[in-house]
Amino acid sequence: MSLRKSPIVILGAGSIGVAFAATLSEAGAPVVIVDPKAERRLSVHATLAQQRTAIAKAGLARGTPASVDVADTADDHLGKAAMIIECGPENLAIKQAIFADLLRKTGADTVLATASSAITVSCIVPEPADQARCLVAHPVNPPSVLRVIELVPAQGTTAQIMQAADQMFQAAGFATVLLGHEIEGFVLNRLQGAVLREAYRLVQEGVTDVAGIDNIMRLGLGPRWALSGPFETAELNTPGGIRAHADRMGPAYKRMGEARGETVDWNDDLVTQVVDERRALLRHDQIANRVAWRAQAVASLVATRDALLKDANDD
Repeated sequence: MSLRKSPIVILGAGSIGVAFAATLSEAGAPVVIVDPKAERRLSVHATLAQQRTAIAKAGLARGTPASVDVADTADDHLGKAAMIIECGPENLAIKQAIFADLLRKTGADTVLATASSAITVSCIVPEPADQARCLVAHPVNPPSVLRVIELVPAQGTTAQIMQAADQMFQAAGFATVLLGHEIEGFVLNRLQGAVLREAYRLVQEGVTDVAGIDNIMRLGLGPRWALSGPFETAELNTPGGIRAHADRMGPAYKRMGEARGETVDWNDDLVTQVVDERRALLRHDQIANRVAWRAQAVASLVATRDALLKDANDD
């Protein structure tokens, strides 16, 4: 899908809004950033240059970016926009007012997205009949270089709007994760929150200190998950794959969860679903090569990480 026709309007010139602008304009989309605050508008182009430097350093630059214009009001730009991304404060009342205004002033085909970190569309636009064009597009900060985005529909969001948003974000270089339905915190903050809850508890209980937790993540889990994610990591780490891992570790994880008041039913149907989805991503006869690749990739990642940390410590 080409992004070079209709402009994309971004409401909010904070870090997320400008990072979106840098990314979308790199992909050829003309962008208009709207912010009522003069100091925010004045800072856009300097921040945009920083984001483009990061994009180039990450090897994600595509050539000459499309235009990025800055405005104090959105009204002159709404009628032509293919998509509008609201990047305002994480404040329900403000988002409700913005979306009510957008629903009145935009056309039937305009995608209306919020970059909210946790607030669902059904909270922002309570009436299902009004939700047809609305969705959450939750990025990872900064979206200019961390190119994955959660697309979350409300009950009333149409399949056509989800498809249009999916195509536009993919054309901009994002890996899109489409959620089947709303859930508070979406996927990223659910996973991040689970880790942080346990990290705080371990510190509170005197099991280890903050440095210990950060070292376990930074030096252990983080590099592995950066390359393979939790399900693939379980598969690559365990002879016999996911099912063997679930048989071996599932009872212990279940006990740990229940001790925290959290329950997961590690039943055979659920494990089979995970195994089947993994096989759709990686055939069984490819696993051995993937294990060998990861061993080398982890070594390269660790070398790069340690060089970066040395530079940071030298500073």
